[in-house]
Amino acid sequence: MTENPIHTFIVLAYKESPYLENAIRSVLDQEYPSRVIIGTSTDNEYIRDLAAKYSLDVVVNPIKNGGNIGDFDFAWSHGDNELVTIAHQDDEYDRTYSRRVVEEYRKHPDSIILFTGYYEIREGKKVYSNRLLNVKKTLLFPMRVLHSTKSKFWKQSGIRFGNAICCPSVCFVTRNIPYEKIFRQNEFIGEGDWYGWLKLSKVEGTAFTYIPEPLMGHRVHDDSHTAREVRDGSRTEQEYRMLCKFWPSPVARLIAGGYKQGQKSNLLKK
Repeated sequence: MTENPIHTFIVLAYKESPYLENAIRSVLDQEYPSRVIIGTSTDNEYIRDLAAKYSLDVVVNPIKNGGNIGDFDFAWSHGDNELVTIAHQDDEYDRTYSRRVVEEYRKHPDSIILFTGYYEIREGKKVYSNRLLNVKKTLLFPMRVLHSTKSKFWKQSGIRFGNAICCPSVCFVTRNIPYEKIFRQNEFIGEGDWYGWLKLSKVEGTAFTYIPEPLMGHRVHDDSHTAREVRDGSRTEQEYRMLCKFWPSPVARLIAGGYKQGQKSNLLKK
């Protein structure tokens, strides 16, 4: 048993997710015994009861209208540890996740983020390969080869044509992050993580480190934040504006058009 773990999971809870307890169990059942706390901006009895059941502390974001991006910024900055992973309430982590990110951090202490491969959880089943997952694996191929890089060009290889970095797979190296807020950007409500990776890629002397093993599961369900954005059409415009940070407008519009076809993968009922 590690007496002083250097890694913290902050389980980001919102309202009353039926998947929250599964997420909690998965981060408590790690080979490397990380610290676990719950973060929320919607403090309620349901969350408090689960926290008490598993003897977990709860940190409450006092800003109630910051959206999920505001909650992410609040969460990572309250990890109080060298390494912090924001665990989404709908997702689950394999038992080796913490051990692997700690191992890679010790090899690459100049990392600003470490992130892993992932699979999808669809109707209770693990899905390791589909069109969207395969596209993201292709975008991350340079990072698979390099493994860890300080080059801004190569750090951006996985976000230049779309956001191939799965947010809940990311472990933040807090001592290497020079910002109080990483994500908060009003124009990118749904793509704030993508904006955050771009921002962090520009921090000189720090590396992006990629662990290609699929070590966590991202749940796809029709009540997710992403699914709601796909249905109301706001996702496409946000993706286009992010792509404009890498490409001229006509090229960005062309890439965004292709990306729109892949959005349906975020819905169970298409």
